[in-house]
Amino acid sequence: MNKHSPFVELFRARMLEFLREPGVLFWVFGFPILLAIGLGVAFRNKAPDIVAVAVIDGAGSEQLLKALTPAAGFHTELATPEKAREHLRLGRVSIVVVPGDTYEYQFDPTRPESVLARKSVHDALENAAGRTDPVHVREVLVNEPGSRYIDFLIPGLLGMNIMSGGMWGVGFLIVDMRSRRLLKRLVATPMRRTDFLGAIMTSRMILVFGEMALLLFFGWLVFGLVIRGSLVSITLLAVLGAFVFAGMGLLVACRTGKIETASGLMNLVMLPMFVCSGIFFSPNRFPIAVQPLIKALPLTALNDALRATILEGADLPSQAGRIAIMLAWGVVSFVVALRIFRWS
Repeated sequence: MNKHSPFVELFRARMLEFLREPGVLFWVFGFPILLAIGLGVAFRNKAPDIVAVAVIDGAGSEQLLKALTPAAGFHTELATPEKAREHLRLGRVSIVVVPGDTYEYQFDPTRPESVLARKSVHDALENAAGRTDPVHVREVLVNEPGSRYIDFLIPGLLGMNIMSGGMWGVGFLIVDMRSRRLLKRLVATPMRRTDFLGAIMTSRMILVFGEMALLLFFGWLVFGLVIRGSLVSITLLAVLGAFVFAGMGLLVACRTGKIETASGLMNLVMLPMFVCSGIFFSPNRFPIAVQPLIKALPLTALNDALRATILEGADLPSQAGRIAIMLAWGVVSFVVALRIFRWS
């Protein structure tokens, strides 16, 4: 084949373009590596988890505490029936044990950690009884709305939707307009830069109403999701999240000229939050050393605030710390993007 054939020259040109685009290089080579590292750390081999148990305070509770010791792999707490049931619903304990002549186990059979906790607790109590014949028990299966995995998942999906919509809906739009030279035409108009950028961000914030309403309605209709918090509080958190991620999308796109580069940059920004911010599983899986960094991510703050409001009925003042984290990310992103934005 002639070395100057169109095929060879086009192939060579495309490869040179590829090598000169850091964003594309990251997406092809860096993204799979970072994803493997993140998920590898989250699902790493580790020592067995401590089993969190709530023991109802009453006659016989001291005997249970002696059997379910930290050395045996248990973290026990005395609680009233109401408090124990609340902790079970929110996932703070895996099982509730009621003392008596016949022990009563309260747990959610749909949660694997609760099923394992039931077995571990039962084995420990049988060993403490000093016999091989079974300890007589009865089981109370708990599967009420608020304690299921789907209840954990829906606020995470809402946060993920807000992040993806803000980043792609704002960032991709601006880069696409720049690549088609539409932004250059706007320079000749009397429109101010703040008008243009503000209008794009505001349109994104308006769209979040429909996304939020659809997802929450679907969760309520299909899965029986119980919304314990104020719809006004949930809406304000969603709008704040839309502002934050629209600002971050704007910052990524304010000087980017190619769609390929913008895609790589946006995925670079979103990847740590996809893996670490508690969309599909709790961020507590990660080592304690990195927890402060995870808590400082805007999506972690948004997901935690949404879950607290939807599942626990928390009000906005109680989420002030998380709101402050989101505001800091949003304001800084928008201000910096406004200063360094260019039309071409």
